[in-house]
Amino acid sequence: MFNVPQALKRLVIGKAMRSEELGETLLPKRLALPIFASDPLSSVAYATEEILLVLTLGGTTFLYLTPWVAAGVVALMAVVVLSYRQVVHAYPGGGGSYEVVTRNLGAKPGLVVAAALLVDYVMTVAVSVASGVDNTISAFPGLNDYRVPIAVGCVVLLAAVNLRGVRESGKAFAAPTYLFIFSILLMVITGFLKMAFGHTPVAESAKYAVTPEGSNGTLAGVALVFLGLKAFASGCTALTGVEAISNGVPAFRPPKAKNAATTMSWMGITAVVMFIGITALALVAKVHKTDDSCQLVGLAGDCHNYSQPTVIAQLSSSIFGGDHTFLFYLVQAATALVLILAANTAFNGFPLLGSILAQHRYLPRQLHTRGDRLAFSNGIIALAVVNILLLWAYKANVNNLIHLYILGVFTSFTLSQIGMVRHWNEVLDSDAEPAVRNAAKRSRVINGFGAIITALVLVIVMITKFTEGAWLAVVAAIVLFVMMRGIRRHYDSVAEELAVDDPHAEAVRPSKVHGMVLVSKLHKATLRAIGYAEAFRPDILEAVTVSVEKDDTDDLKEQWSAFDIRVPLKVLDSPYREITKPVVAYVRSVRRTSPRDAVAVFIPEYVVGHWWEHLLHNQSALWLKSRLLFTPGVMVISVPWQLRSAPRADHPARRAPGAVRRGEPVASDRKREQIEAPENA
Repeated sequence: MFNVPQALKRLVIGKAMRSEELGETLLPKRLALPIFASDPLSSVAYATEEILLVLTLGGTTFLYLTPWVAAGVVALMAVVVLSYRQVVHAYPGGGGSYEVVTRNLGAKPGLVVAAALLVDYVMTVAVSVASGVDNTISAFPGLNDYRVPIAVGCVVLLAAVNLRGVRESGKAFAAPTYLFIFSILLMVITGFLKMAFGHTPVAESAKYAVTPEGSNGTLAGVALVFLGLKAFASGCTALTGVEAISNGVPAFRPPKAKNAATTMSWMGITAVVMFIGITALALVAKVHKTDDSCQLVGLAGDCHNYSQPTVIAQLSSSIFGGDHTFLFYLVQAATALVLILAANTAFNGFPLLGSILAQHRYLPRQLHTRGDRLAFSNGIIALAVVNILLLWAYKANVNNLIHLYILGVFTSFTLSQIGMVRHWNEVLDSDAEPAVRNAAKRSRVINGFGAIITALVLVIVMITKFTEGAWLAVVAAIVLFVMMRGIRRHYDSVAEELAVDDPHAEAVRPSKVHGMVLVSKLHKATLRAIGYAEAFRPDILEAVTVSVEKDDTDDLKEQWSAFDIRVPLKVLDSPYREITKPVVAYVRSVRRTSPRDAVAVFIPEYVVGHWWEHLLHNQSALWLKSRLLFTPGVMVISVPWQLRSAPRADHPARRAPGAVRRGEPVASDRKREQIEAPENA
């Protein structure tokens, strides 16, 4: 029988892979770069823009701070990349910041990092997709009304591709990432060549003056420092996703640590070159980007409905000769693609971290299970669902989402560097060889400096962004921390409760087994349930029915007698027409009378082939099971009867093995055929 859902699943996800094929999914460096580094590489597309958005709060007066802010971001990028290269070599088993902090600082700081990273991965997807859609709208303004549906569609597509496996997603995303690098470098080189030959590019927004917001553009002292720090904090979005490589070391081909460290160096150098080029050209071309379009002086038309082109769009238009040239569309298409695909960093990091946390019993164990394509499917689906809700709630607006970003990144950066300092201290306290000790001393200096710098940035981010929406990210991280602690306590409690101290004392056998077959009508499913119950050979066996309608009960008694059913029929009165309560009350009364006995309740159930059939059958059985399962000493046994609509039920075995005891027929063959198949349950 053709199974439509399975066919669609195979079409989207692909053929299931065997567990031993996991080695075939390991990544070479050329595929690992677009998979794990697409987020930091793509962040350069909006990092410069975020700096300009802050500095133009004071008009164009303070744009002279841009080179200094950019230099701070570049220096920080170098420190963080060097620091995480140490992490990769010291902890090649993966887990990144979480693993480092847990081992060196303890479980609670490790959970703080895990919660911060999980929030950051969620925000990576939301910001990357929203920014990619923003760049698409810069090229095609008519799509502005469809911003949210486009963003949601991108998340669904990313999830589907990642469900096909890590290697498959790497092949799919490698070309757009390398195309983005090529197009941005082409734009930067062309822009500098034009400047060298006296053709300085001029941005579309250069003709607009900018009205200062809440000041006359004459900030000084503490206010000016605060503005610069706020711009620096916004520019630090260029560092998001840097830690993803350290989380995914096990996905690299051997030698894993060396290949991961090399890939991290490639990522850092490429991102820095592109960021410097874009920022320099934005200053030269006099790009003016404001948070509110109405700040642009001289803008024609309704400023409230004007969608400002992105920095990348303005630069490519001015460098390549307008917004209708092939190279302009190439840059916009590559930027939009890589920004959307940058979310793939989170689609790899979030499920992997979730799997590690689930293995450590801080998250549901389902997150540790690999899917058909050996990817952590449950984590991928969870990330997609959360981001769809987030994009819908924030209308896929980058400016609204960006304030929730980067807080988690610098929390993990800071704690992991502190953890690495402690790691190198332990190495130096051991009897290591001189060469190892010298290397540990150098690494300790790098990680110590990194811890100080990232801690300062974390403080700056907290001060400058907390009231603008970062508080929500803090609350989300706290909720996750508390939730993970609660999950761990639950798993520990269950493990303690189920631990076996004395196998002989724990394996207590009941004195007797009291079997009950629940009966609504006398039909083939009922007879199968009786047969299975008899095969279990309980000490006591009876059929139990609830008398809701007197006529129906009388008919059942007559049939029971007419067909000579050897199992006695017990009728429970139900003056209020309930089914569940009388059965549960009777089972509990048996338990009270004989507390050392076990009660086995056999429930006939139908197996159906269509979703709507579930609404028509088995409802009473579901309620009964849900109540009986909470009664100690009671076993609930479902006895299935496959209806014709059920899959692979063309030739069902209608008669169960053991349905009739040898020499003791329950009913003659002729009478059995007279019993009609059930119409409902």
